[in-house]
Amino acid sequence: MSNEIKIGHLKVKTVLTKSNLPIAGYSVNPYVGCTHACKYCYACFMKRFTGHQEPWGTFLDVKYWKKIGNPKKYDGQTMIIGSVTDAYNPQEEQFCRTRTFLEEMRGSNINLIITTKSDLVLRDLDLIKTFPKPLVSWSINTLNETFKNDMDNAVSIKRRIAAMKRFHEEGIRTTCFISPIFPEITEVFEIIESIKNFCDYIWLENLNLRGNFKATIMDYIQTKYPDLLPLYQQIYNKSDMTYWGFLDQKVAEYAGKNGFMYVTDKEPFMQNPTGKPIIINYFYHSQIKQSAKK
Repeated sequence: MSNEIKIGHLKVKTVLTKSNLPIAGYSVNPYVGCTHACKYCYACFMKRFTGHQEPWGTFLDVKYWKKIGNPKKYDGQTMIIGSVTDAYNPQEEQFCRTRTFLEEMRGSNINLIITTKSDLVLRDLDLIKTFPKPLVSWSINTLNETFKNDMDNAVSIKRRIAAMKRFHEEGIRTTCFISPIFPEITEVFEIIESIKNFCDYIWLENLNLRGNFKATIMDYIQTKYPDLLPLYQQIYNKSDMTYWGFLDQKVAEYAGKNGFMYVTDKEPFMQNPTGKPIIINYFYHSQIKQSAKK
């Protein structure tokens, strides 16, 4: 993939969008597109609405909005920064649109959630600390930097873990989002062991292959991990959930042995009296949502 990024500039009425996510009332995406260019990115569907013809990961539109005049009217609302972009992509260092949003919301009592694959969020530690009980989540789905580099252009796993540790030391709640879990590639238990001492929540989510990137990932597995191709074909061509049931059982056993609270598809910010991270399993999230619709 070319390293050349097409930068656009976009005036919008507001950066706040009503969210249908179960964890937030508003989504905040200061950019259109994401230059981390994750090969499995679900947000590539946004191209259907933005008119971009460029490959996902090669364009970024910088949003400009009218200043939020009365941030306190959003008191009590949960806002998630980065639902269909990474608000701390490398270009944020130049354009500072995410920091601008945080500055405009300073003094409000919103429930702030930030999701990222970057350590640039450390720059805004001072602002984030001004919000009541903020939470910052890092996506980490491998400890293997080679595999990471095959999958995305974000900073190293080592830098993400260091940023998580720093935020935890500053008293800010942290989440390790082990997602997406690649069967027999993602080292779930090694990741948990590496972050368990400075992480409040651990969310587990399986790799879902849908849309245009399914072929990309399956071709990658065939080329780099040919021995795993039959397993991936079983899961993703035959919709066989056996692997996830097996992993669910292994995580449950690990949690029980190590004194972790382990729940399936529950409210993601539940309190844990043990002081250890809560592990929340979202393997069956799509099935549960479909069942709820019936």
